[in-house]
Amino acid sequence: MQVDTLRDLFVKELSDVYSAEKQMTKALPKMAKAASFEELQNAFTKHLKQTEGHIERLEKVFDMIGEKPKRVKCKGMEGLVTEGEELLKEKGESAAMDAGLISAAQRVEHYEIAAYGTLRTYAETLGEKDAADLLQQTLNEEGETDQKLSGLAEEMVNPTAAVNAR
Repeated sequence: MQVDTLRDLFVKELSDVYSAEKQMTKALPKMAKAASFEELQNAFTKHLKQTEGHIERLEKVFDMIGEKPKRVKCKGMEGLVTEGEELLKEKGESAAMDAGLISAAQRVEHYEIAAYGTLRTYAETLGEKDAADLLQQTLNEEGETDQKLSGLAEEMVNPTAAVNAR
């Protein structure tokens, strides 16, 4: 895909994050199944539902700007998912493994936060206010998920993993 304008880049990056979200719909159920803390399982399941909503919002954004998602595979998300899958193959104490799952999930969240923040800014610059508003909604949800994961790690998972290591 040739990128000559900010709009071209916007469409390319929208397609990239669309691919990323599609990849997450496959990864999150595996993460939920692997988690031992019920609260973490629930967080992954809730985020799967949010991710499905993110995909719907992205489809609305594409529709608003008169475009269709390009055939792009998000290699950044592919790498993050591969790292998470490698962790799932490991054996270990359940709380320590859950801490690893949170770490993998937060890397994904930070990647998505960066992507959605940039996309929102592009939309604003291009005068696509409604698209920017939808992207901001998703950005807010990604930030909330990151905070939820941090809370689970700090309050429950990491302390348990630390005690079990002694």
